[in-house]
Amino acid sequence: MTDNTRPTDSLTHQRAAAAAAALPVSCPSVDPLTSILPEEPLLMMGAGPVPIPDAVAKANSVVINHLGDTMARVIDQVKTMARYVFQTRSNWVLGVAGPGSAAMEMAVSNLAWPGTRVLSIVNGFFSARMAEMARRVGAEVATLEMADREIVSLDTLAQAIERTRPEIVTVVHGETSNTVWNRQLQDIVRVAKTVGALVVVDAVCTLSTMPLDMDAWGIDVVITGGQKGLSSIPGVSLIAFSDAAWERVRERTVPNTHWCLDAILAENFWHNAGYHYTAPVSGVLALHEALRLVCTETLEKRFARHQRCSLALQSGVMALGLELYTPEACRLNSVVGIALPASVTPRDVCNHISRQYQVEIAGSFGLPIVRIGQMGEQCREHHLFRTVHALGRTMCDLGADVDLPAGVAALEESLSAAGHR
Repeated sequence: MTDNTRPTDSLTHQRAAAAAAALPVSCPSVDPLTSILPEEPLLMMGAGPVPIPDAVAKANSVVINHLGDTMARVIDQVKTMARYVFQTRSNWVLGVAGPGSAAMEMAVSNLAWPGTRVLSIVNGFFSARMAEMARRVGAEVATLEMADREIVSLDTLAQAIERTRPEIVTVVHGETSNTVWNRQLQDIVRVAKTVGALVVVDAVCTLSTMPLDMDAWGIDVVITGGQKGLSSIPGVSLIAFSDAAWERVRERTVPNTHWCLDAILAENFWHNAGYHYTAPVSGVLALHEALRLVCTETLEKRFARHQRCSLALQSGVMALGLELYTPEACRLNSVVGIALPASVTPRDVCNHISRQYQVEIAGSFGLPIVRIGQMGEQCREHHLFRTVHALGRTMCDLGADVDLPAGVAALEESLSAAGHR
């Protein structure tokens, strides 16, 4: 019998078999998302991310060139709208391909380096994160630590400012971890300016949900994420530098250790339509639409909507028979903290309300609380009624003593009273 196999065919098969045998990891078999995600979409009512409007979701499905005239026009409009939301005339508005923490790290790593004196006002998880970032770039970091659910005394701050003579002061406007609002932010900035310090403000959960006026309050850097008050997707953030802060960035002589977060390199894309790295174009388009919706609503109406809905939610929670975690004097409206009875744990509540009622709320870094967000698209009446009902039913299911009809009634009463003012 004649062997018709060509030598080249045999060699090809041998090489393919050898290559397959050489693969160190076998090809996996995984489940499609349709079998992982719940059949009914979850209502995202935690501390972020939040539900996104249809216009934002549609924009996030589009891919365009990250350079060129179309993207340059999009970026120009993003910066214009962002200046309105930040309430600044500064030219130095940049986007960040990363979460709000990446914007935070851009602020810290561009303004601080080995030997820089930094004072961090710490009253929760995220304000401590800024201090840690400053330590990692070699700054000399002093912390002014507050007891849980307390805000800094201005006299205490003034003493710390005089003692440490910081070049940079960091503070969180709304501490989402324990729902504390640093409501005297404008005064904090004023005290910091007595020694010429630049002030960096984390406004991740407060920008567009509560008043914050960058220029009028004298803030030097404001950072925010896309996934909270702006109701955009996670992973694309915004940062704004004052002229004074940008001058420090430009004049630094110590190279920035973060290449991707180097503000001078980022300027080439965000201000010169040039290349830095491949931008997350879909996320930038989503951010454009999110900002456009904020501008269409206007900040004044948006602030009023957030306050009305948050206060109504707080009324409903208290009428259920549950306690709000943070004292009213420093209570954050954007994220509402709820103290739990000893009989239930945050994990129990979060798991049950998600599985049984398709509502997502959040625990918080070891604290005996759950948190409900009131940011952007979360602040809609129908979301509030569904959330209060689901929370009340969950507490009942877990054996806690709550008054569900009273909670829903108080929510309705608060919303109706606010609507008739």
